[in-house]
Amino acid sequence: MTGQPVEDPEAGTGERQVSAEDLSIGRRLRQPRTIISIVVPLFVLVLVIRSLPGFHLEQLPGNILAANKLLLVAAFLVYYLGFPLRGWRWSILLRGTGFRLGIRDASEIIFLSWLVNCLVPAKLGDIYRAYLLKINSTVSLSRTFGTVFIERVLDLFAIAMLGLASGFVSFRNGLPGDVQVVFLVGIGVVVALGLGLLTMRNFGRRIIEVLPLPHSILALYDKFEQGVFSAIGLRVLPGLGLLTGLIWATEAMRLFLVVEALGFPGVHLGISGSFFVALTGSLLTAVPFTPGGLGIVEAGVGTLLTLVYGVDPTSAATIVLVDRAISVLSIIALGSIAYAISAKRRGAGLRGATRGAAASG
Repeated sequence: MTGQPVEDPEAGTGERQVSAEDLSIGRRLRQPRTIISIVVPLFVLVLVIRSLPGFHLEQLPGNILAANKLLLVAAFLVYYLGFPLRGWRWSILLRGTGFRLGIRDASEIIFLSWLVNCLVPAKLGDIYRAYLLKINSTVSLSRTFGTVFIERVLDLFAIAMLGLASGFVSFRNGLPGDVQVVFLVGIGVVVALGLGLLTMRNFGRRIIEVLPLPHSILALYDKFEQGVFSAIGLRVLPGLGLLTGLIWATEAMRLFLVVEALGFPGVHLGISGSFFVALTGSLLTAVPFTPGGLGIVEAGVGTLLTLVYGVDPTSAATIVLVDRAISVLSIIALGSIAYAISAKRRGAGLRGATRGAAASG
């Protein structure tokens, strides 16, 4: 069924149609809340950085221009390798619900959703991803969002566990006080996710049933829960775990290569330090108040670099600026081009998408 929508007989059951206007990027960018979420953290971040003792703004252009261009290109390529890996993982999760999506299609949809997350707050890109799949295949929006949700859970588990492991290696001679706080947050995330999934699996439907909610909400929840738990099983879990580890390795290697490219004397995070700092920054992007964690990630990573790893403020700001240029600004630039030419935002269909028996309920 190449390029044709795939009907889901349950798609309309209690499920409100999300319009293109609801998720219009241009409309969201014009909203005062979005403008404030971009301008305010940038303004505060600039004020904080300028007030740091030992920070020299005039050195930033020279530091960036002196960087090893080949290593920066390598950082860019390693980072973008993560998108087909993410697409592969999502295609596996969708296959568990009975829907087969090609890796190329999955990667393109994910890339477009990341553009949205980099431009507007509240993690709207996750909703936009499910919406894109729905308008191109007419599968259930709530079931699709269930696969996005469990993917996020896998990411948070990986970030917390890999971050803890890399932190222990990086600080094997003793954990600084600031790092201990990060460790506590990581452990809290793992515990909260585990308890949340356990509660959803065993009591989720009962909780929804006792609440004074319309019956249509229960139908939506059933499909969402099916997307969450049918997407992942013991047979595919090892492969999903390996893919998730590789995905976050691309994030860490991006930062490692950026630091090596800038070549500041005495600044060598190593692989374990790069994992710890990059994964901490990725965890901060989960805060939904600003687009792509704007202001929050920069402040968190900059603080780790200066207080924990002893990097001077000017060098730390350069590292953060170059790293975020690759991980955010390049997505805005390339994602805008992809958005302009992509047929998927218009619901033009997918290449070879099929729905198995599991998708029909």
